[in-house]
Amino acid sequence: MTKTDTEVLAKLLAKNLMECGLDYVEAFKVTASEIDGSCSMVLVNDKGELYAYRDPMGFKPLCVGRVNDLVVVASETCALDVLAGFNGCEYEPVKPGELVRVSEGSIEKIQIASSKRRARCMFEYVYFSRPDSVFDGISIYKARENIGRELAKRCPAEGDMVVPVPDSGRTAALGYSMQIGLPFVEGLMKNRYVGRTFIMPGQDLRDEMVSLKLNVVRDIVQGRRIVLVDDSIVRGTTMKRIVRLLRRGGAKEVHVRISCPPIISACYMGIDFPTRRELIAKIMSLEELTRYVEADTLEYNTIDGLLAGIGLPRSELCLACLTGEYPLTKSYKLELLEELLGRG
Repeated sequence: MTKTDTEVLAKLLAKNLMECGLDYVEAFKVTASEIDGSCSMVLVNDKGELYAYRDPMGFKPLCVGRVNDLVVVASETCALDVLAGFNGCEYEPVKPGELVRVSEGSIEKIQIASSKRRARCMFEYVYFSRPDSVFDGISIYKARENIGRELAKRCPAEGDMVVPVPDSGRTAALGYSMQIGLPFVEGLMKNRYVGRTFIMPGQDLRDEMVSLKLNVVRDIVQGRRIVLVDDSIVRGTTMKRIVRLLRRGGAKEVHVRISCPPIISACYMGIDFPTRRELIAKIMSLEELTRYVEADTLEYNTIDGLLAGIGLPRSELCLACLTGEYPLTKSYKLELLEELLGRG
């Protein structure tokens, strides 16, 4: 057995199917009652039936729709848009606590779990989801643009231009530039063949990937005061290298603005920053962090700014990594889990 949570879910569901002799709907219902936190499951059985389930708080996006004659389930709506091409398609979110059964082209929806609150992952709106996706009726692109506008209202900077960290900081940077009235300029170019760096398994590999990932456009940044906008700071190493890159390119000043508030707590809902000791905003003051990344100034968005940008209240979002308050139904000794994850 591996350490993968997906395997744990699969074995739990298989136990309820095989050992308890339940049908798929009942097995999903029992499994849903035995787990807590973020969960989306999709499977196809030996009868060719497709099942899709989303946890009752709706942490992560999941949608179902039709593309021509196919029924498609995906974590993001952009997948259905791409499959449909110019033909268009109809889709809707799988509701929190809902089980979708697809058999011979028919779609049946069964509510098997419920919760009084919602806990959509705020990081989907900030970073994870593609900008052309829609998460429970909210455009990711517009949310990021609005978060950038809110950042500009709360954290203005004196500069000559706004430069995004590509690609995830681009939309927030555009909103920031429109709100503050500075030109939006692509001063950093991304290597399209290098993926996300903060989820790389080791620090040496993350550092190497940052070096391969970005290059500065010297003619753009030389002698200029740069307002650098990114979505988040997790460990801080990526931002430090980017600031150094801009300075080597001749930037006169670098003012860092971050659209997500400080990440100070571990995430146990599927994002790879499991221990607090890896989170630089937890172990450094803002002044210390500014010096560490070698920026002239550094400011974060506020939680209120984030909420205003997304357009949802606190009761509709999971903000655990920002507040340390986990929207779980039971109490857990999370410090023991963090210690275990840290050893791994």
